[in-house]
Amino acid sequence: MGCDGGTIPKRHELVKGPRKVEKVDKNAELVARWFYCALSQEKLRRPIVACELGRLYNKDAIIEFLLDKSADKTPMEAASHIKSIKNVTELNLVDNPAWSGDKESIKGDKYDDIQSARFICPVVGLEMNGRHKFCFLRNCGCVFSERALKEIKSEVCHK
Repeated sequence: MGCDGGTIPKRHELVKGPRKVEKVDKNAELVARWFYCALSQEKLRRPIVACELGRLYNKDAIIEFLLDKSADKTPMEAASHIKSIKNVTELNLVDNPAWSGDKESIKGDKYDDIQSARFICPVVGLEMNGRHKFCFLRNCGCVFSERALKEIKSEVCHK
């Protein structure tokens, strides 16, 4: 039943080669950045806030993070730069009329399009799915695509 001298193992059976580095899927990374809170990893829900680094958070997750000052809790790397609620800006987002994500009951029998975004740019109509750059104005919280800000070239809020 083996090891009787009848088989001679080859080199490739005995020596393991270097492990292949796992590549991160770009689409999965974009979905995680634009659809989930950077602090709590829950789905983004209103009110949504953003920091100066451009990370999106649920406002209640930021408030819980700021209120919980217990010594045993380690500071989260995603929000270690946020010291007060003044460090984040509440975003005024425009809903995408073509998005039907939470409107239907999800039973697992339909295909979820991860490229369809929940929010859009109010000026140009680009979806906020991570393929296009978006900016927000810190004084009012309005969110626009970078393409819209280049086309209009004004310093005031478009609304």
